[in-house]
Amino acid sequence: MVNGVTKSTKRLRARIISGSVVLLTGSGLATAVNLTYNIVVARFLGPKVFGHATVVYTLLTLISAVTLSFQITSAKVVAQQDSPEGKAAVYRGFHRGAWCSGIFLALILLLFRRVIANYLNLPDPVLVALLAIGAAFYVPLGSRRGYIQGSYGFRRLATNLVLEGAVRLGGSLVLILLGLGVRGVIAANAAGVAVAYLAAAPKLAARTPNPLRLSDAFREISQAIVFFSGQVLINNCDIVLVKHFFLAREAGLYAAVAMVGRVVYAFSSSVVNAMFPLVAGTRDEERKDLRVIVTALLLVLGSGSALALSLYVVPAAIWTALFGSGFEINGKYNLPYLLALYAITTVVYSLSVVIITFEMSYKLANVRWVQLAFSGVVIAGIYRFHSSLREVIMVQLVLMMVLLIPVALPFLINSLTDPRDLLQAGSPRPVRVIRRVSEDEVIAEFLKSDFHNPAFRNHQESMREVVMNPNLDDAGDNARRRALLFIRHFSLWKEIPVGTKWCEVEVNEADLSHIRIFPRAQWRKLARGNFSITEITEAVRTRGHMVDARFVAKIASIGDRLLQQDSGLGAVVLIGVNEWESLRVLDGNHRLVAAMLASPNRLQKLRFLCGLSPRMTECCWYNTNLMTLFRYGRNVMTHAIRSSDADMARLVQSAD
Repeated sequence: MVNGVTKSTKRLRARIISGSVVLLTGSGLATAVNLTYNIVVARFLGPKVFGHATVVYTLLTLISAVTLSFQITSAKVVAQQDSPEGKAAVYRGFHRGAWCSGIFLALILLLFRRVIANYLNLPDPVLVALLAIGAAFYVPLGSRRGYIQGSYGFRRLATNLVLEGAVRLGGSLVLILLGLGVRGVIAANAAGVAVAYLAAAPKLAARTPNPLRLSDAFREISQAIVFFSGQVLINNCDIVLVKHFFLAREAGLYAAVAMVGRVVYAFSSSVVNAMFPLVAGTRDEERKDLRVIVTALLLVLGSGSALALSLYVVPAAIWTALFGSGFEINGKYNLPYLLALYAITTVVYSLSVVIITFEMSYKLANVRWVQLAFSGVVIAGIYRFHSSLREVIMVQLVLMMVLLIPVALPFLINSLTDPRDLLQAGSPRPVRVIRRVSEDEVIAEFLKSDFHNPAFRNHQESMREVVMNPNLDDAGDNARRRALLFIRHFSLWKEIPVGTKWCEVEVNEADLSHIRIFPRAQWRKLARGNFSITEITEAVRTRGHMVDARFVAKIASIGDRLLQQDSGLGAVVLIGVNEWESLRVLDGNHRLVAAMLASPNRLQKLRFLCGLSPRMTECCWYNTNLMTLFRYGRNVMTHAIRSSDADMARLVQSAD
């Protein structure tokens, strides 16, 4: 099994590299075309008018939050479909939604064209109207590229990117020479999007019902919009704000500097676009290997750093010769310095993007909200510090370094502690579901095993019958047991996702290695990083002398009780995502280890209850990372503020 997973992981890394190379090649050509476009437009129009053209195109880039949302969601869902008919069905659904969104955004631009033109100091609102035409095609273009990407058509996707850039370049040059100036440039940009859309038309299989539910599609699109809203704001808000705060010439100079950021980001996007559908279409045990994402990160870091160094060493005279004499910057912080600084800033941010999109490829990534929040911080930072072009870039560099910490740290911790090891296809399940049980029954069993604790001292006499011989048909008794449990375990129980399905299960003794205990106290000393119940049991047997003697004695005592006809021990409570994935012991660590130490047959003396929920990864008892621990801390604070212990005690006393 291990060798199989290792080979699959190697294949996945190889496919990411090969796909990235294809897209890097295509992006390299597209970037060369776009660089030529910027040089041509800058040289013919000069800094002032070049600034107008760039900021209008930046508005289209801001709209790409919606475009890329449809692209990445289409890529993810298409990659997850097993048949051509399924891929075609989900694409058609996304394509219809993309057209509705594109037309809506185009109408918004037309309606507010004068307001936008005044804020950006544009000479003509017609520029915004021309942009609206491109916007109408730009969003559905994202859904078409997503289908190509999700079908692993990396060569065709790269060709489409080059085509869009070629139409922009050729059209802009022709229309400038015809005397249309900046209007011609914007018209050529709109034409480039429309031509790329028409060229990306896919050949689809016959129509079948869409396998994707509307609620799931909305959830995926919402995740992507949050992510790309933060992304496009971080990547483009500086150009808009510089155009607002600075004189036209300085804004044009900054647009030329920011152009290099687009080049760096284009390279990182190639890696992301190759990685995303490949990771989305693979099994968890293949992608959980840290070397998979490290491969992508190294590709981004290596290509970006090499480009930043190249920009720094290129003499300023070369840039002046390319763009024209109007783009010369004298002094210490000349054009090569600003170009290299901007490139480094983009590389740092691109590392965060790789991590976020890696998580988005197989789950809803909460860290996308962190990025969106930071986009607001970037805007506020530039509003506060914009005395020079260098200061604008430095603000972004510092904030991007800060952003990388909350993005990377939880991912790293989650990767090292996430217990969701999927079983290899064909392997037995850790448990077999026997029957559904109510949450009241689970609470009764949980409380039965814990009722000896001193926290229940004041109620042990009056409530013993209610706890030890529960009548699950009595609603009043159920409420009292819940109140009793919450006296000690309110914060613990609040972590269990709402809607968790509870079952009585039979443990598969041949696959106990996929049941894990929660890493705390004495267990952590024994585990040495491996919290599988089989490894823990072996550690107690061979290294029990390393922990407190009372701890080992407690386990031995429970083992003796298991020999009794009626041990009186409550059920072992497990939690997990589903019955195929690994499970975590919520309550009953000592009982389970004691049974395994005495004899595997004594597992038959134990009863097992299991809570299953797709949202169990949000529970810190199942998936321990910074985000889930933060949720737990918030629940603890809420419990303390509400002083719920007293309220619960009053409910219990009503039965005394």
